Formats: sequence, structure tokens, C-alpha cells
Amino acid sequence: MLLAWLGVPLLVAVSIALSAALGLVSLDLTRFSLFQEALRAQGAQVPAGLSTMVTVQVVLAVLAGPLLNAVPALGEEWGWRGWLVPRLVAARGPVAGLILSGVVWGLWHAPLTLLGYNYARLGPWAALYFVGFCVAAGVVFGWLRLRSGSVWPAVAAHGSVNAVTGVVVLLGDAAAPPDPVVAGLTGLVGWAVLAVTGVALLRFFPVRQPGPATSPLTEPSHADP
Repeated sequence: MLLAWLGVPLLVAVSIALSAALGLVSLDLTRFSLFQEALRAQGAQVPAGLSTMVTVQVVLAVLAGPLLNAVPALGEEWGWRGWLVPRLVAARGPVAGLILSGVVWGLWHAPLTLLGYNYARLGPWAALYFVGFCVAAGVVFGWLRLRSGSVWPAVAAHGSVNAVTGVVVLLGDAAAPPDPVVAGLTGLVGWAVLAVTGVALLRFFPVRQPGPATSPLTEPSHADP
């Protein structure tokens, strides 16, 4: 749970830093101009202590985000990682099973992504593009589920993703807003970070091969007769 809770914010930070280093995103860590622009667009006043406000929001997203997002995240994770992943992995092996589960998870979002969800400038093509993120993230979420024998670490990781991926908006430069297609955790850079993480986890910390009757919430332990 601790790895899921704090590991996702670390992956987000690495993705943002790598995106900045590659020149794919411009950060404004002094004026937070993109955040100021978002506040004005909502009709809100820009507070004097903006840096304090940003810090508080980031800390809350990291520490409380997984808990606040637990209910909607469980709605998905119960099905995808809790029920689907163990069956696909039992039938096809860890790598193929996790990748296939990510494809299914990504296509399930099509009613939203066809409207440009997450990648507005791609329009309907966002439906296919989002599958790439779901495959990369699904391998990590699936590893958490299979390694722990419980769906709850995947719930925490999913809730954290929903809470902290928007941090780039707090840190971005209004003169050159970040492009989610390439920058951050949901962009190509993030896919690479998640893919490397997933490969390393599967290589150095192999998962258990579950049976088809695995419980969505937790796998019972079986003692030898």
C-alpha cells in the first residue's frame, strides 16, 4: 500500500522532470502562471500566497488523493485488476495477460475518450491513444494486485493517479501550456516511465500466477494438506 500510495507521485514527478529536461514542457515554478490563468478563467482571484496554495494542493493530492478517490477507483479496480487480471494472467501468462487487460481497460474508456477526454486536441483519436497509457499503467497496477494478492494497492495507485497527474497544470507556464499527448505521466514520456517501471517490477519482483477463482479483493492463502 505504501509503495502504491507514494510510488505514483514519484513516477509523476519523474515524468514531469524528464519532460522538462527534454524540452517538452515549460515549467513556471515562481509565478505559476498557468495556475493563475486557470483561476482567472474560473472567475477566482489570485491569492497573494500562491506558492503556499500550490504547495498545499500538491501535498494534499499526494497524501489524501488516494483516499478521496478510493470509491470511484474501486469501481474500476474491482473489475479490471480484481476480476479480469487474474483470469487473463492465469490463461495467458503475466506479460500477455497484463497487456491484454490494459487494452480492455483503455477501450472501456472509449465513450469518454471519443469526445477527446485527456487529449482534447486529438478528438476521437484520443480513444485509441489512451489505450497506450492504460496498457503501461495497467502493467504496474496489475503487478501491485498480483504481487500483494489484494486489489487495494491497485485502488490506491489508481486514486493517486487521478489526484496527482493534474499537478503539471499547477506548475506549467501559461506561455507554453503542457501538451498531455507527449508530456507528463499520461503522455509519451509517462508511458516510457511506466513501461520501464513495469518491466523492472516484473523482472526483479515476479508475480504469483493466480488461479481462475481468485477473489477480487484478496486471495486466500492455501496451506498444504
